[in-house]
Amino acid sequence: MKKKDFKKQLLIDFGGAIIGFAVLQALQSFGLVSAYWQGILLLVCINVILTVSLNLTAGFLGELALGHAGFMAVGAYTAAFLTKTLKIIPVAEFPLAIIAGGLMAMAFGWLACIPTLRLRGDYLAIITLAFGEIIRNLLKNMSIVGGTKGYTGIPGYTNFAWAYLLAAACVLLTKSLINSRHGRSIISIREDEIAAEASGVNTNYYKLLTFLISTFFAGAAGALYAHYIRFLQPGVFTLDKSIEILVMVVLGGMGSIRGSVISAAVLTILPELLRSFSDYRMLMYSIVLIIMMLAKNSARISAWIASFRNKNSAKEAGQ
Repeated sequence: MKKKDFKKQLLIDFGGAIIGFAVLQALQSFGLVSAYWQGILLLVCINVILTVSLNLTAGFLGELALGHAGFMAVGAYTAAFLTKTLKIIPVAEFPLAIIAGGLMAMAFGWLACIPTLRLRGDYLAIITLAFGEIIRNLLKNMSIVGGTKGYTGIPGYTNFAWAYLLAAACVLLTKSLINSRHGRSIISIREDEIAAEASGVNTNYYKLLTFLISTFFAGAAGALYAHYIRFLQPGVFTLDKSIEILVMVVLGGMGSIRGSVISAAVLTILPELLRSFSDYRMLMYSIVLIIMMLAKNSARISAWIASFRNKNSAKEAGQ
């Protein structure tokens, strides 16, 4: 995309984000969206941040990471600890806690990424998986943050405005990065790391940069989650949670920001819509997942059908 066209598209996206926020706020203020669904929309925003940030590593960089829930936990516990111990004006306290949670998650991400920089293959997945489990077990044994009993008394600072603002910032910043010179370097590593190195791309630098940005947003999402739920327990941030985020990335499309947003929204709202069909909930959930996968690959399926028809036509002509 040309620079001029990209700036225009970015302005359109920014305007769309503002309009979307204004519409949702108006609906909430007029009582057209219940408190229950306001909470669901807030969780959608948190999952959008987690999905888009993981897509940055898994989709655009091409490195599989399985410890996203661990970095989310670091951000959640760091931010919660700060807001419980710091006594500042809440308006300043909460944004500082979010930034601190993101930076702490980034520090742990740096520790996880450094050993894998010169390695290729699935080493990052193994290291992040191990780090996620280490983080969870550390939290279980840290009495200062509640240990296995859980961390309680967290202020409820998170609201829809904060969640929407951070989700929009995550999406727009990720899109800006990917469409920049740095983004092209990141994608070149995914396509062919050896060729990227031969072309002068500093692969170690861009791997580290991408992973640190990804973990920062995971930590920020954790901070939002902590101040919405107001209770943290290490058992929430398991491998299953990381896999759940990865599923959203895969279903939305690896390397697709728009797909990540849609997938995160659908897979957050869908379980709530199916609560009234509890007996058939998992069956319907599975069917919708299959439909999403088929829709995502509809172009490939159409090409396969066209190829099959052409082969049959050729056979009939030969006969």
